[in-house]
Amino acid sequence: MRSLRLLTTSLMVLTALGCALWVLTAQGGRWSVQLDILTHFAPMLLALSLLPAIYGLVFERGGARLLLVGVSAVTIAASGLLVAPEYLRPASPPAPDGAPCQIKLIQFNAWERNGRQAETIRWLRAQDPDILVVEEASIIAPALKRAFRGYHVSCGDCSVMILSKARPVARDVPVPPAAAYDDPPPIAGATFRDSRGEFSVFGTHYTWPIHSRWQQAQGRVISGLLNRFPKERLILTGDFNSTPWSFSRRREDAMFGLERRTRALFSWPADRSVAGLGLPFALLPIDHVYAGPGWRTVRAERGPRLGSDHYPVIVTLAPSP
Repeated sequence: MRSLRLLTTSLMVLTALGCALWVLTAQGGRWSVQLDILTHFAPMLLALSLLPAIYGLVFERGGARLLLVGVSAVTIAASGLLVAPEYLRPASPPAPDGAPCQIKLIQFNAWERNGRQAETIRWLRAQDPDILVVEEASIIAPALKRAFRGYHVSCGDCSVMILSKARPVARDVPVPPAAAYDDPPPIAGATFRDSRGEFSVFGTHYTWPIHSRWQQAQGRVISGLLNRFPKERLILTGDFNSTPWSFSRRREDAMFGLERRTRALFSWPADRSVAGLGLPFALLPIDHVYAGPGWRTVRAERGPRLGSDHYPVIVTLAPSP
């Protein structure tokens, strides 16, 4: 029994020290894009660090308790420094449910290995979105076009596509030459005209954060693209493979000059298991929707599990008064 207790205490100490080392190193993401990869797991580290803290308070005394609780407190504080700004950042006033001229936008990474396409498309069609932005759309595109007959399709043969009830007045995506940025992300775009004038919608799909410099270059492509359009009513959405507590995401939030309307909306993973284990909840908020000050948010919510490894994101916007 004593050996088991010693083993458990040792594991708790290693857990506490490992979490503390990870999250303190992640603070270097302020200056290093490689270290910034570590920031994405801040909420998980915060939750994991509670185990040694509780164990120390309940089962240990003296120095062991101080070590476990003290090191865990460092992890909790450092993780909080990363996560808290997402929950504390200011937001524009919301629009009421009955606000006029609303648009319903669904952003969804359909996943190229989606094994439940029919169910996925039935749900998407039942939502009756005004604008649907789909990433990893190559495989599901033919079925989507059949189901959304009557919608207008932008970049229909691309890995990112936009389907819309309204006919676009333009579908141009003026991206700088790829050589200037290594390799731009997939992008689809469409410009619409309503009673208040024109507004543009763009969808994109970043590479994984392990390709940190490439992902940074993709962010510069998107920022350069957005700067070519009036931002008052501009909308940007997609799978950014980047969480709100990363320093890269914060820098891009500032670069884009748009308000991110999704706040800590956990969207990955959905159906796909991680390391062979099925998860009952999502771990990372990596799908985002941005909009200019000419829009107010009615609601931003997550859809159900479908056949993808991502949850769909549903954002309803109304024009600002």
